[in-house]
Amino acid sequence: MYDKKSNMVPLKRRKLVSSHIGNTGTDCSGPEVPNKFPQVVLFLLERKMGASRRAFLSRLGQSKGFQVEEKFSRSVSHVISENNCGDEVRTWLDSQVGGQTPVHLLDISWYTESMRAGCPVEILDRHKLQEQRTDEAEVAAFSAPSYACQRRTTLVDRNTVLTDALSLLAENAELSEEDGRGVAFRRAAAVLKALPEAVTDMTQLRGLPCLGEHSLRVIKDILANGASSEVESMKQSERYKALKVLTGIFGVGAKTADRWIKAGIRNLQQLQDSGQTLNRTQRAGLEHYDDLGQPVMKAEANAIGQIVEEAVGSVLPGARVTLIGGFRRGKLTGHDVDFLITHPEEGREVGLMPKVVSWLESQGFLLYQKTTRNSYLEAKDGPARPSSNMDRFERCLSIFKLTKEEKGGRKQPETLTEDCTESVRAPDPDPRVQILRGERGTHEGGLEVDQTKPAGRKPWRAVRVDLVVSPISQFAFALLGWTGSKLFERELRRWAAHEKTMSLSSHALYDNKQKRYLRATSEEEIFAHLGLEYIPPSERNA
Repeated sequence: MYDKKSNMVPLKRRKLVSSHIGNTGTDCSGPEVPNKFPQVVLFLLERKMGASRRAFLSRLGQSKGFQVEEKFSRSVSHVISENNCGDEVRTWLDSQVGGQTPVHLLDISWYTESMRAGCPVEILDRHKLQEQRTDEAEVAAFSAPSYACQRRTTLVDRNTVLTDALSLLAENAELSEEDGRGVAFRRAAAVLKALPEAVTDMTQLRGLPCLGEHSLRVIKDILANGASSEVESMKQSERYKALKVLTGIFGVGAKTADRWIKAGIRNLQQLQDSGQTLNRTQRAGLEHYDDLGQPVMKAEANAIGQIVEEAVGSVLPGARVTLIGGFRRGKLTGHDVDFLITHPEEGREVGLMPKVVSWLESQGFLLYQKTTRNSYLEAKDGPARPSSNMDRFERCLSIFKLTKEEKGGRKQPETLTEDCTESVRAPDPDPRVQILRGERGTHEGGLEVDQTKPAGRKPWRAVRVDLVVSPISQFAFALLGWTGSKLFERELRRWAAHEKTMSLSSHALYDNKQKRYLRATSEEEIFAHLGLEYIPPSERNA
């Protein structure tokens, strides 16, 4: 078989690759011959072998009359591997087709001996890859549905070391604008997070969905060594540190951060000294960087909720305010606080947001705000949605000024003294001291910031708050879409499209076969339309 790619390999490299075959004593430059051994279908595993060597060995086999497949399938009878143990190869196979496969797992020595003989040689014990036999009574295999929206995922994660590593790889991929890889890692992490017990052996993962070769390699490394060398190396890279610092600025995305890094900017001080032009959002994000980088605690979310309810009630009596996002799923901390606002009477919500914003500004609660109008019209837009799935509700992205009095004086929530177990810092003996402190110090990524201001004396902190207004007819879809998690919502939309031929967004559900909208007044009805078992918010933490 003529391989166009072979002409692209420099002569020196071709000679080097050929030397890898060792003492086979065979020249594969001749024409391909017909398949002489139809009962033998070979697949060469590229893992640890390398693409160039695999291509050379494949051509060699074909020149000898062997059928060598480019892609793995169930028709393969012999898998050839180099420098991999049997468990590694078996795990890789399970990730491709799932379950047991009727193949021989063979070392490269069988292949080279067969090439020398010009026919398949007898398979001896020394040719077979050794697989560790695990007593199934000792290690139970796990099972899980393919879609995250079919799984119940609580906040209890029994595989934190594994899921944290995969999530970091996902984050790094997303910061590098490799969204496909990011989603793959997040799906793998979501499967592990939903498992009822900790993973202790790779054999437990056989047949699980969404675990690709890269994710399995990371998991195996952690189980064997306690940590992933790839993840640890990534965390220490200067680019990753710089991306974390710069995208930590409210209003700065991966593209902007990458442009700054290429200009030699690695931290906030360099950004300030660079003379870069910042928009209004980025200037606010830089000004309140310290506060916005700290986790928002449930007590603070409750306090802000009381303020928002007072504002909404003052301008439109009867309107409803619902805390959404991670806090609705039961989380004790978050990066920001989100609220969904509606009115039981359709149309009464029109014009509400400017009045709420005006009230909040008059009371001194807003350090920054940007309001966008509702741009969704069902009759005009239909079920179509932007690729990012950003909805088009009337929305206010803001930074709240939460004062000491508001946190502690307005019907102070009893949860203010809760031990916030998800905080990124160890809590002070009294959490109220922690949330009022407003400390300045060294940030993740090695960023040094001003430490001259006295700690523990700032009477307020800045908190990111999103306000969203929805018509009551779309409220159930908005509530579902804004509750999250992000991956859970992505999987809901994927299920709707691939399994039900429907289009789901935070505005509506459209049946593409029946060419009509499916109405719903509750999340339960939406799940029923999709043919899914209802999963409460507390179990959507994929």
